[in-house]
Amino acid sequence: MRTQPRLRPVRRIRIALRSAAVVLVIVAGLAAWLAGPAASPLTGDRSAADVGPCLRAPAPRELRGLWITTVRNSDWPSKPGLPEETVKAEFIGWLDLAVRLNFNAVYVHVRPSGDAFWPSAYAPWSYWLTGRKDGADPGWDPMAFMVGEAHKRNLEFHAWFNPYKASQDATAAQLPPGDPALAHPEWLVTYPPTGGDRRLYFDPGIPAARTFVEDSILEAVGKYDIDGVHFDDFFYPYPGNGGGFPDSASFAAYGNGMGRDDWRRHNVDLLVQEMSTRIKALKPWVKFGISPFGIWRNNTSDPAGSATKGLEAYSAIYADTRHWVQAGWLDYIAPQLYWNIGYSVANFTVLLKWWEDVVKGTRTDLYIGLADYRVGQSGAWKDPAQLDRQLTLIEAPGGAAGAIHFTASDLRANRLGSVTRYVRAHYPTPALVPLMGQLQHQRLSYPPVRAAGDTGSVTWSPPHGSDQPASYAVYRAVKPNDPATLVAVVRATGGRQTWTDPAAGRADHYCVTALDRLGNETS
Repeated sequence: MRTQPRLRPVRRIRIALRSAAVVLVIVAGLAAWLAGPAASPLTGDRSAADVGPCLRAPAPRELRGLWITTVRNSDWPSKPGLPEETVKAEFIGWLDLAVRLNFNAVYVHVRPSGDAFWPSAYAPWSYWLTGRKDGADPGWDPMAFMVGEAHKRNLEFHAWFNPYKASQDATAAQLPPGDPALAHPEWLVTYPPTGGDRRLYFDPGIPAARTFVEDSILEAVGKYDIDGVHFDDFFYPYPGNGGGFPDSASFAAYGNGMGRDDWRRHNVDLLVQEMSTRIKALKPWVKFGISPFGIWRNNTSDPAGSATKGLEAYSAIYADTRHWVQAGWLDYIAPQLYWNIGYSVANFTVLLKWWEDVVKGTRTDLYIGLADYRVGQSGAWKDPAQLDRQLTLIEAPGGAAGAIHFTASDLRANRLGSVTRYVRAHYPTPALVPLMGQLQHQRLSYPPVRAAGDTGSVTWSPPHGSDQPASYAVYRAVKPNDPATLVAVVRATGGRQTWTDPAAGRADHYCVTALDRLGNETS
């Protein structure tokens, strides 16, 4: 992730609200809506017809994501080596911020540099967590904690990986003892070869190294209930001073007669294609997406490119991002459009339209990476309405399906009041996640139920059957015949649940629907 501007009819189950077979029954005070001298709970003596149909306005559906960066302790943890209780409290703080702002997904850096925020057979523990260079076990499982806490708040948890970074250090000699990469030093290269800011990378041109990287990621997919696997724009490293990427040996061994640039793009393509196939074979519901650099190619290099004049992912980091969409390897793509509206080199409006055209007719969703970190910088970024205006363009009919904001710290900073401004205008209520074209589960067969009350306390029981909801959407209306609007999305606990409306009025009317883990809703 760069921090500088660069350029988805099953059998309907009749609801018999009697005895233990109660299905999505809403228990609330019924005074002033049901006949009777006093409020009484909904019981098995009444049928669904007594409370009538559940009229709902369409709920907003858009991805509202937040990147939480761990490398260099940019967002979390605030510094290396903190006590477990402090690390947990800080993370909960970020989740609570996301909930307050009506976000619905977090993208957490769990493998920033060949390391891990979970007990891994493929990588040492992250220094940014433990504060130790020896890869020592901190004695607890951050990934299990993070996924559990995110799901309690009904936030999707996307595990964010940098695939080919092996270390923030420059040489294999600096790796911690026992680092699995030490078993294969021939997979490792230093880039740039000379100069400053050198890093250790797995060579993308070595098939065994690529498989090792994939296996390290799939380990987390298999062990944890994550919602997605997420890459950003680090494949081959960005060009720097001090020489080219040192892959002559692997090119000689595996180039197979290709030009080196085409071969490098082929290597990255293989990683993306194989990850897509292997994730779906292991857990078909896990979303796979990439947030690449925002420019594929300029139209001066390729007529199919964008009307821009900046660095090209295709040739600079060998990432053929447009091809990944066309090939159907991604569930979503989230290009980092970290430039302002009207910027002559890379106009946000131009690039948004270009990416909308790329995904049109495909089954890949489009989210936009937004540069909250740039607010307050010179020029157009002195305008607190810049991101507000960008979200207006994103939310236009037929446009993108949402946005991911970089980074968590910048949302909390709320420079120039920009976050307050765009949340008020664009995220005033909760939203359901988009339905993804490639991941359409069968809709749950539990009809929604309607009830009313003046207490603002809404209680329901889970349905019987094998298809249990992952979460519930709660809708509210002031009058019984008004369409109810979405006011909350709460995680299913597997038992009887109660939600208290903090903004309840007198005799409000509520409706609860069931959602599967991909956001498919009861009809």
